[in-house]
Amino acid sequence: QVQLVVSGGGLVQAGGSLRLSCAASRNIFDIIGMCWYRQAPGKQREPVASITSRTGSTNYADSVKGRFTISGDNAKNTLYLQMNSLKPEDTAVYYCGCVWAGNWYWGQGTQVTVSS
Repeated sequence: QVQLVVSGGGLVQAGGSLRLSCAASRNIFDIIGMCWYRQAPGKQREPVASITSRTGSTNYADSVKGRFTISGDNAKNTLYLQMNSLKPEDTAVYYCGCVWAGNWYWGQGTQVTVSS
């Protein structure tokens, strides 16, 4: 199993920045892929960014490219999502997720609210 603990959400004005953290109970180097998803009110959960731990390869949703950066710190077993130039449409609950031994695991989610 993998436990994921998410932190770092909050309220920020448009144009501001936040950094989300996802602390894993396992060495993230051993977790092949980790990701961030988000879910806005009344909408389905959507992928935001993903990273392949061993290669560092990343992917981003078109809506966040150039503004968000996903990264991992193997020494701290922590995944990050640096969010810059935030927009009101980025308002959502953000979740950290990963696949381990064929199963999906999710953190508890953190609210990000961007005011205009």
